[in-house]
Amino acid sequence: MKKALFASTALVLTAGVAAADVTISGYGRTAVLYDEGADQETFVQSRVRLNIHGTTSTDQGVDFGARFRVQWDQGDEGVDSVAPGQIYVTSNGLTVAVGNVGTAFDNAGLLYESEVGLISRSFGNPAGDFYAYESKSYADGDQLGLAVEYSVDALTARFSYVDPDQLDDSATEEFGVSVDYQWNDIALSAAAVKDGAGVEDNDQYFVGAYYTMPGTENGVGLNYLDNGDDAGDTIVLYGDYVVAPMTTVSAYVSNNDADGNETDNAFGIGAKYDLGGAYLAGSLERGYDEEVRGDFGVRFDF
Repeated sequence: MKKALFASTALVLTAGVAAADVTISGYGRTAVLYDEGADQETFVQSRVRLNIHGTTSTDQGVDFGARFRVQWDQGDEGVDSVAPGQIYVTSNGLTVAVGNVGTAFDNAGLLYESEVGLISRSFGNPAGDFYAYESKSYADGDQLGLAVEYSVDALTARFSYVDPDQLDDSATEEFGVSVDYQWNDIALSAAAVKDGAGVEDNDQYFVGAYYTMPGTENGVGLNYLDNGDDAGDTIVLYGDYVVAPMTTVSAYVSNNDADGNETDNAFGIGAKYDLGGAYLAGSLERGYDEEVRGDFGVRFDF
């Protein structure tokens, strides 16, 4: 992602520490959304996200960093839009982060690959509750996260731990693991989380695979999710196809067996047109409640 300079790119800290810099990146988007059955079926949703990231490197080649996020979503009146911070250290493919971390389960490589449209949604996404990187303030408590990631060649492995409130000994802690592997044109991904979102016995599992056709950006994927007892199991088949220069169509069909569904089958289709520095995208989906939702809008990254 293209990054804009937020401060001097060469701030010398001490004689024993190499150059440091602070950057800002993010995106803006706005879209018209349709949600059948809602009180207001058609409305405009906008977002501005800023990721502020500071790094420094020691003479020994160890990188230290800190980051936090500022995010505004339309309708967020009264919500604290500044996310808790994260501090990390990385060296030789190993990264250890503390604070507001991206968890192992949420960061599994193929977990959200069936998403379509500008808002990036899918009824094939995880339906259970688990911790993830928080884009805004914590709801309450002194939440603490620890994440470890190791990458070597085509393999990436992750472990995460989240204590919902480190000042409360009775709080249930979440543990997660995930592994991604690239084998020729096939991407493989698996993840598990124990006591998701700090709820005892809320255990969830995921496996997925994606095949990219040689010499193209076209591909097809298949994911399976055990969302826990109340949210059922989900199987989703999805794919992407470049129909014209700078135009990609994506689609999915998913099946979920949760007891409260009106139907076990959902599907969606979306399209994206690259403007060069920005893109137009839209989607149309029908969910497990047999109602339709859609979006159309523009996004630019910086």
